[in-house]
Amino acid sequence: MYMAGWRVSSGDFMRYEHIKAFDIPDGWYKTIERIWTHGDSFYVGYGSEITETKKLSITLEIENPQNRPLIADKAPCDMKYVNSYALQYLWLGMKAEGETYTYGGRLREPLDQVELAIQRLVDEPRDRQVVMLVRRPEDLLKELAGMKHEPPCLTILDVELYEGQLHTTGYFRSWDGFAGLPANLAGIQIFLEAFVDEVNKRSGQSYTTGKMIFHCKNCHIYSRLNDIIEELISPEEDARRQISRKKE
Repeated sequence: MYMAGWRVSSGDFMRYEHIKAFDIPDGWYKTIERIWTHGDSFYVGYGSEITETKKLSITLEIENPQNRPLIADKAPCDMKYVNSYALQYLWLGMKAEGETYTYGGRLREPLDQVELAIQRLVDEPRDRQVVMLVRRPEDLLKELAGMKHEPPCLTILDVELYEGQLHTTGYFRSWDGFAGLPANLAGIQIFLEAFVDEVNKRSGQSYTTGKMIFHCKNCHIYSRLNDIIEELISPEEDARRQISRKKE
């Protein structure tokens, strides 16, 4: 059943899709296309934006996240933003005015999980216990430090060395598939490249970054983006994308 161009679930709830992609731009496009064609209508009644969305529960498996370019030419961000995001928000954890946290701040305090994870893999390269946590119990509160609090979308980063590569599994509680996903994944890839470079310096090894697997129960598209998404996944645009991929 459909309402105003959106699917309304009638029995098949929490639709799930496993999406396999070659690289991050491919993963972004396939995720958007899958949400648009298979997603369920979901009205957000509380959060950063009260609105109608279309959403899926997904696993996004990316074989070559290191492949350049990290950002698709149609994505609503560029590498200048991504590099700033990776350094300030993920690696250093610099907070802007009005923010109650950053991912990097959560990863660095009260324990420096990034430092501990790097050293753990240097000491124990066959370890399967190296998990960095972003989410905290107090994120169930609506306010922190006297300010409205939106809990982090990214909750964990789980890293493991296998066959000379650092593979990463993560979880997003909620994920803006159009604008958030491409910037998040490109930024995390840059973060992981710095992470593995530090492991190599200390261990004398030559590991590289490997596969990314990210899970999300609510990867969504906002209804205000309907026209943009419809044009993005049009047959003509997809044909141009395929031709561009073959030239790379």
